[in-house]
Amino acid sequence: MSRRRLLPLLPALTMLALLGPVVAGLWGTVLPAFGHLPAAGLTGPSLDPFRDLFGWAGLPRAVMLSVGTGVLATVMSLAIVMLVTAGWSGTRVFGVLERLLSPLLAVPHAAAAFGLAFLIAPSGWLARLTSPGLTGWDRPPDLLIVQDSWGLAMTAGLIVKEVPFLLLITLAALGQADAQRSVRVAQALGYGRLTGWLKTVFPRVYAQIRPPVYVVLAYAMSVVDVAVILGPNTPPSLSVQIVKLMAHPDLSYRLEAAAGAVLQLLLVIGALLVWRLGEGAVAALGRRWITAGARGKADPAVAGLALVAGAVSALAVFLGLVVLGVWSVAGFWGFPDALPDRITMANWLRFGPGTLQALGETALIAVVAALVALVLTIGCLEAEYRHKLRVSQRAVWVLYIPLLVPQTAFLPGLQTLMLTLGADVGRVPVMLVHLVFVLPYVFLSLADPFRAWDARMGVIAAALRASPDSILWRVRLPMLLRPVLTAFAVGLAVSVGQYLATLLIGGGRVATLTTEAVALASGGDRRAIGVYGLMQTGAALVPFALALLIPALVWRNRKGLRHG
Repeated sequence: MSRRRLLPLLPALTMLALLGPVVAGLWGTVLPAFGHLPAAGLTGPSLDPFRDLFGWAGLPRAVMLSVGTGVLATVMSLAIVMLVTAGWSGTRVFGVLERLLSPLLAVPHAAAAFGLAFLIAPSGWLARLTSPGLTGWDRPPDLLIVQDSWGLAMTAGLIVKEVPFLLLITLAALGQADAQRSVRVAQALGYGRLTGWLKTVFPRVYAQIRPPVYVVLAYAMSVVDVAVILGPNTPPSLSVQIVKLMAHPDLSYRLEAAAGAVLQLLLVIGALLVWRLGEGAVAALGRRWITAGARGKADPAVAGLALVAGAVSALAVFLGLVVLGVWSVAGFWGFPDALPDRITMANWLRFGPGTLQALGETALIAVVAALVALVLTIGCLEAEYRHKLRVSQRAVWVLYIPLLVPQTAFLPGLQTLMLTLGADVGRVPVMLVHLVFVLPYVFLSLADPFRAWDARMGVIAAALRASPDSILWRVRLPMLLRPVLTAFAVGLAVSVGQYLATLLIGGGRVATLTTEAVALASGGDRRAIGVYGLMQTGAALVPFALALLIPALVWRNRKGLRHG
């Protein structure tokens, strides 16, 4: 089939890659949830899986943890980002905070969670730095900070990772909200900076970032790796319990896991509906607040507190990575010493071969998934350009479906369906499932720069008798080198951080940096975790550095293309 005939088919192929595994996984979840699992010799329909699930004494607590931590993390992350942006956008301080938070977007959730745990634990770095001088402790205090029963550490771990994500999404939306002029008009009417921004800019910005906020809520309610590292385990969150049931050697336990996955899906749908209703309530209250005419006397104090919260979020991740690095080269490190007695490379020599093997597996899966996602994305955008296709809001929402459906709702079903059909598990299925999560981020990263490209360049090239394919490969993509490489780096980072997809679809045979690092959480070997955590972070951050460096080198003699 020629490329001209293939190009119009790419949007449909992309849709299939996005929705096919999700639909199949949900089907593979619903059937066992109602007692139908031929691989275990069980046929439905039956409500026994739900009876077994509701008979678990820890279910109410697990549900409360999932809903409570997810909603609280989303509310706090959104509040911090909105208040920081309202109070400080356009200032030098905001620029510094933006530069601090931007690189943190690539840090995998597991690495950030480990760093935070090593920072705030009773024997963590903060306790060591303040002991015994400020605390009087000469041994770690008997306090349950990490894996606390209320999930506060888990919530904090989610907040410090979601704040950079929501901030960068908000910055992208500000350009279409005419924020600076609106704030100046509000200030001319006597409103404070923060109050004026919230009253005039926030409604327009939130309308644009609503889908990512929903993604944060769905993810925070069903996260597994952060919950394993920072969350409670007696009982665990619902998502962790589902994974435990899926790992049981008795296949009949998969029925209860499927029932739990259905419950997880219903919880997320319910939370999204309540959030949507809450948006209406906040809008009504906001209109009353706007008409009341309050000028915002407390703006400086609120803006200061928001800035502190944003700075703490950034510092928590940075210091967490630092302490991971220290543990990776630590010899004996007794409490309350602030630093280890000696620095040694023995930890890297001991765990290095394992990390290099996991790095190779991680890189292979990530490169293939990100490259396929990039090809599909460029093909869809080029088809949209050549055939003058219009992208509706519904089509945009399709990109978010794989991110809104909890992984714990369809990945167990996808694994069960593969077993039922006799399909093998391993590296190739993992790549295909990673593509489901990589493709939306790559598309969203590249779509705006691709559509913003000056089409007059194409007209000039066509006048010089260049074909549409030549225009794409010899004009458009070279000019969009930096956005293309950045989108590719985003895809790599998303793939590197995938835990549940690798664990379940790989059937335990695919060992990546993320799965190996999370597996070390139960052992508590901080030196091994430090090595794996740093390697995982490097695997996600290095592609971003190359995405900045390569265009600078390629276009060093082309001033107009250096920052394209």
